[in-house]
Amino acid sequence: MGGGKIDVYMDIVSLYSYLAFLDLQRNGELLKAHNVEVEFHPVLLGAIAVGSGNNPPWLIPAKAIYIAHDVRRSIVRLPGLVVQTPKDMMAISRSIVPNRALHFIKSHHSPSTFFTILHYLMYLFWSPPNSSLTLPENVAKALLACPADFDGSTTAQTQEGEKKKKKLFTKEQVEEIMKGTETPQVKQALKKATQEALDKGAFGNPWFWVTDEKGRGEPFFGSDRFHFIYKFLGLPYQDVTLLPPGGKLVLYEGENKAKL
Repeated sequence: MGGGKIDVYMDIVSLYSYLAFLDLQRNGELLKAHNVEVEFHPVLLGAIAVGSGNNPPWLIPAKAIYIAHDVRRSIVRLPGLVVQTPKDMMAISRSIVPNRALHFIKSHHSPSTFFTILHYLMYLFWSPPNSSLTLPENVAKALLACPADFDGSTTAQTQEGEKKKKKLFTKEQVEEIMKGTETPQVKQALKKATQEALDKGAFGNPWFWVTDEKGRGEPFFGSDRFHFIYKFLGLPYQDVTLLPPGGKLVLYEGENKAKL
């Protein structure tokens, strides 16, 4: 059993899309071993909310309170991850320009380059001090700064150290990418991906459309639904299991593990 495809519709301003991305990154080689293809599709979360009639959680007081608890619990699954919610989420969550840039990069550069810059932009948005990527000049600056070997473990470095690191893009490539964000083809690609997600039932991010080896497809929503996805794909996985009194539980935290 196994095989199939996971299409991920996501916006960099969606925290749960970031968490889902990191989970898929962590299990990337295993998914390849099971012949499962993963493709990321940048979309506009705001347009999906409007198109589906949904509201952002921070606009609903009860949801906003609950989300604080849920985020704290969710990031525990990713040791070492530092997340900070932007102070003015509404002001800096306009993601048209970075998502257009991602579509241009996806169609003009290697899959590994697209994967790296997608990771980097989410890292910048969700890590202190929360970079605003609403303006073209800010996106261009981020593209120029992205290390070629960025994998999420990069820590704050001195300006001198940053200058010495090999970058993912040259200045000329960044200029080409930013020009590309204004082309009808790239604008349409972003609109098409967003509408495709809506047509597949999306009301938030991350939205997954999963196709099994027999060509059957189903939607899944959220960063904590991978056990359902793996079951649908017929992949071996370990589900949440309640242990009897006195049972031994092994917790993994990076390279450390503690038995309780």
